[in-house]
Amino acid sequence: MEQFDKRIVLVSPNQGQFCFCRGVDGNIDKEETHNCNGGYVKMSQLSNGRRVEIVEQQTVVLLPRSPSASKTYFPIPVDHLEEEYRLRSADDGKLFREEYNVSAASSLPYDTCYSGLKVESNVSGVKVTLTNSLNFPIVFSPTDDHSRVVLTQLDGNPCSDYVNASYIDGFTEKNKFIAAQGPKEDTTAEFWRMIWEQKVATVVMLTNLKERKEDKCYQYWPDQGCWTYGNVRVAVEDFTVLVDYTIRKFCIQYQASDAAKTPRPVTQLHFTSWPDFGVPFSPIGMLKFLKKVKVVNPPFAGPIVVHCSAGVGRTGTFIVIDAMIDMMHAEQKVDVFGFVSKIREQRSQLIQTDMQYSFIYQALLEYYLYGDTELDVSSLEGHLHKLHNTFTNGDRVGLEEEFKKLTNMRIMKENMRTGNLPANMKKNRVLQIIPYDFNRVILSMRRGQEFTDYINASFIDGYRQKDYFIATQGPLQHTVEDFWRMVWEWKCHSIVMLTELQEREQDKCCQYWPTEESVTYGDYTVELKGDTLCDTFSLRDLVLTFVPEKQTRVIRHFHFHGWPEVGIPAEGKGMIDIIASVQRQQQQSGNHPIVVHCSAGAGRTGTFIALSNILERVKAEGLLDVFQTVKSLRMQRPHMVQTVEQYDFCYRVVQDFVDIFSDYANFK
Repeated sequence: MEQFDKRIVLVSPNQGQFCFCRGVDGNIDKEETHNCNGGYVKMSQLSNGRRVEIVEQQTVVLLPRSPSASKTYFPIPVDHLEEEYRLRSADDGKLFREEYNVSAASSLPYDTCYSGLKVESNVSGVKVTLTNSLNFPIVFSPTDDHSRVVLTQLDGNPCSDYVNASYIDGFTEKNKFIAAQGPKEDTTAEFWRMIWEQKVATVVMLTNLKERKEDKCYQYWPDQGCWTYGNVRVAVEDFTVLVDYTIRKFCIQYQASDAAKTPRPVTQLHFTSWPDFGVPFSPIGMLKFLKKVKVVNPPFAGPIVVHCSAGVGRTGTFIVIDAMIDMMHAEQKVDVFGFVSKIREQRSQLIQTDMQYSFIYQALLEYYLYGDTELDVSSLEGHLHKLHNTFTNGDRVGLEEEFKKLTNMRIMKENMRTGNLPANMKKNRVLQIIPYDFNRVILSMRRGQEFTDYINASFIDGYRQKDYFIATQGPLQHTVEDFWRMVWEWKCHSIVMLTELQEREQDKCCQYWPTEESVTYGDYTVELKGDTLCDTFSLRDLVLTFVPEKQTRVIRHFHFHGWPEVGIPAEGKGMIDIIASVQRQQQQSGNHPIVVHCSAGAGRTGTFIALSNILERVKAEGLLDVFQTVKSLRMQRPHMVQTVEQYDFCYRVVQDFVDIFSDYANFK
């Protein structure tokens, strides 16, 4: 009995199922259409006079065709974008789903998408990605003469010109992108050969290698040193890890039989913040990433390669956002529906979900409302002058207007359910400042005691690392043990305190450390080992012991004294000094979360975290974006950077930093 090693079934609601049967010798023996229901199938049939069995079936649901495909949506003027977004978002995004379904119905006809199936080596599952092999959706390149990327044939082999990749136009630039499937182990050589032949200088990666324990993409680059994939040698030259993305720089060289070609640089920008499900919570990181791609890609380079797993969903989302921002600048309008319909003629199934479709609009609205607020440090002084001198002609906004945009952000009270439970309310110092459920710090639940997993504390992203800070309130007398439990369970080594115990005769924080020797709070003992007064802060060395297991940990406590009872510190140097001291401690103790608190854990706490992230970026890139940094913090915890004075202080500290360390004044 001859056994078939693969059977591919494509499910199309309106067109039945296309079945392509391949024998062990690599030849397509039969093509048929029939109505099986999916699942594991065995069939007996004759092939070359012998009885055969098909033992594997792979099923993928393709987008349905809709009778409403004739409906169209017109371009939206940018000054109507906010209202249109509000209308489409109503009723849980009903109109977004409707628009997406209409756009999906106009997808490329299936019978023009078979170039990935025509050649036996492509149908084997090596080059066409199958749902059940690596859990990727199945995607076909368009016809040979239309938009698929055609490689140079190797040794006259007609099967060697195929790679699962398609040319995609930008807003005005033809073939600006190549949308590609994330390489599999046995298609990595073709991927790098495509990069070489197409003179690609920039690769955009929008998936992690694994998500939900499923393989999404093969690691097609070496971690260090160099590796050869087919005829292309890839050497790692540098990499930078940031909170939302990683930048890797490669040097690639084609090694032909006659002689090696001149090496070329290639930059990979790997967006790592796309969640396992859905879309990013906020478009801020994606917009920052997109701008970096535009800056990195050199003029006169080949197309930008964009890939996720299958090269359609996230890939299409990125490409559409890029094109619509270009359209916004050129024509003061956006046409998401029209552009998606256009590029689906170049690669079928681009944009896979209505969530991705609505995320495009969310990103465009974010860009329209807030624009590009990034600054080079060399332009900071002039920008501050503009902020402090409001113009009336409408083209410049002052500091108060800029800060007002932040205070207009909606506080998501529906995402504060845990902190608002009656059992937890008494653990909150200020009822308006409660952590969001999606990033609250969770403690281990005490056996048999409900609600013991709650503390008023939020994980906050750093410049390079997610959840790098814990923003929390100053402990209340009955939450001190929870505070130390949090420090212990999350392996914290640094605590930053930004308030005095009392200010203006009001209690701001319970003293949670001993004045001398040691004190015990439930299962935790805290011992004072040293207390040093620096210029603007006290430095305390504490030993934290988890009594049941007799385990200890050294904690460094930074207590800033330079913040007056009202207003902001008189100058920025003290804040620069304490941030530098905390960073040195982190380097020595490992980058576990830094606990930061004032009284309520929002105003001064947010200012400290904002400045830590801003100064880190200034040192690394010579760039700053005070507005988006604070906006991002406010999306993670309410009221972070609470007053316009604190917001202004962020700008002034950066200016002080540049003045003190004049080497940084001439970045770029």
